[in-house]
Amino acid sequence: MLKKTLLAALLLGAGTAALADSTPRIDRMQAHQAARIQHGAATGALTVQETKRLAHQQRQLARHESRVEADGQVTRAERYRLNRDAARTSHSIRRQAHDAQTRD
Repeated sequence: MLKKTLLAALLLGAGTAALADSTPRIDRMQAHQAARIQHGAATGALTVQETKRLAHQQRQLARHESRVEADGQVTRAERYRLNRDAARTSHSIRRQAHDAQTRD
């Protein structure tokens, strides 16, 4: 009986640990993108409006990730869409940071 209880507790703990870390790549990308946005705003490469727009895209990606993880399982298709959205946001950051507009 004790072995069954211990095994159930271990499996339950492993399941919640996997859930908490089910999209580590997206989490790393979001952290890196937030740092890039902050750096662009600090150096003047991004205008105030560009910074707001990019921060909004980051919030949308975070909400999308939360909705996907809500059921406890991230499918291959959901992970693909999250990665695609993160890549689009990354491309937007690069495009806005390297355009001719600067904050004066």
